[in-house]
Parts: sequence; structure tokens; C-alpha cells
Amino acid sequence: MPISSTEWVHLLAVVWFVFCWVGYTRYSHAKAATTPCLASVLHLYREDWMRRMLLRDNRIADASVIGNLERNASFFASSTLIILAGILTVLGSSDRALSLLADLPFVEAASREMSEIKLLCLGVVFVYAFFTFSWCMRQYNFAAVLVGSAPMLGERHVTEQERKAFADRAARVISMAANQFNYGLRAYYFGMATLSWFINPWFFMIVTTGVVMILYRREFHSDVLEVMVYTQTPSFEPANKEKTE
Repeated sequence: MPISSTEWVHLLAVVWFVFCWVGYTRYSHAKAATTPCLASVLHLYREDWMRRMLLRDNRIADASVIGNLERNASFFASSTLIILAGILTVLGSSDRALSLLADLPFVEAASREMSEIKLLCLGVVFVYAFFTFSWCMRQYNFAAVLVGSAPMLGERHVTEQERKAFADRAARVISMAANQFNYGLRAYYFGMATLSWFINPWFFMIVTTGVVMILYRREFHSDVLEVMVYTQTPSFEPANKEKTE
């Protein structure tokens, strides 16, 4: 059965959406190796944090910070499950949802099958978000174990080289967890863009492009990045690719 011109436009919109999401993820990963960004600069702060933690006898504050970070990921994971439940509910009553959308201005008329495909795609986005947030939570659990196993200040049999290696390892684990949290947030951004698909596929492509521009601006040219770079690392040295996003 030949594909109509309308279906080709929807297919083009999906391809553009996937290209923007995957392409920006790979681009930001490569660019972070040579350019200061939120992920790479925060990794330097985490290295400083772990080195200073080894100089303290009391690590309660450090464990509390990791616990707060884990709770943030837990909140988003729980919220994602609620969103998925809502999407499944709408799938069960797609006819009613179609009638509500038809009354909105500028909304393109779509068949029930196309609307269900859009809802399924939206569900896939948030399923991905749930997996990233849940993996982020586990990695923060690993970081908490590392903090608990950190050598104490007075341990004489631990060399400075071992302490430095431990600090680097712990900082990398926390950065890996933070990167997963970042991927989950991106899924939310692109999930919001997917909602525009219900209006028009061309509008969907425009909104997806706008999401990429917003993400790039915030990760590589935001005011908070400028403050962190010039207060902590005026002569930024690119971190290892494994340490950055």
C-alpha cells in the first residue's frame, strides 16, 4: 500500500526528531572533551569535592548531599511513571482524546491510528526517561557506598597516590550518575517537543529544533557556566572523554 504525502511528512518529522536527539547527544559528548560545559566543569568540582572529603573525619554532610541527589532522581522516576500511566489511560480512550483535540485551533486532523502512534512514541520517550532516572539512582547508591568506604584521614597505610586514585574514581561515579540524570532531563525536554506533534508535524520539527538550541545554550553558553568556569577554573583544561558527558 503506497504511503500518502501526509504520512511521508509524519515520517520525516520522526526521523528529524530522532536525528536531533541522538545527534545532539553525540555532539555534546564530543564537544565536552575540548570545550568547557556544565558536565565537564562540574566534574572538576566533583574531583575537588572528593579530595576535600578525604581531609575530613566527618563525612555526614557528603553522604547527605549524595542522598539529596538520589532523591531528585527518585522524584523524576516516580513522576515519569505517573506520566506513563496517563499516556496509557489516553490510549484506552483515544476517541475522546481525538474529539478534544479536534476542537483546538491549528490542530491538524488525524486518524485514530496516527494519534495512537503519536501516543506510543510519546510513551517510548518517557520509558527511556524512566530507565535513565532509575539507573541514575543506582549509580548514586554506588557513590554512597564509595563515600562509606573512603579511607579515613588518620590511616597511615593509605598512600597519597591511593587517596588520589580513590577521589578520581568516586568523582567519576558521581559524574556518571549526573550524566544519566542529564539524559533523563533531555528526555523530558524532547517529550515536551513530542506534544507539538499532535498539532502539526511541521510544528513538531520546529519545536524539536528549538529544544536542541535551548539545550546547547544552557550547556555550553549559560550564565551559570560562565560563573563556574571563571571562579574555579580560569584556565580550563579539557577533561578526559571518559570523565565528561
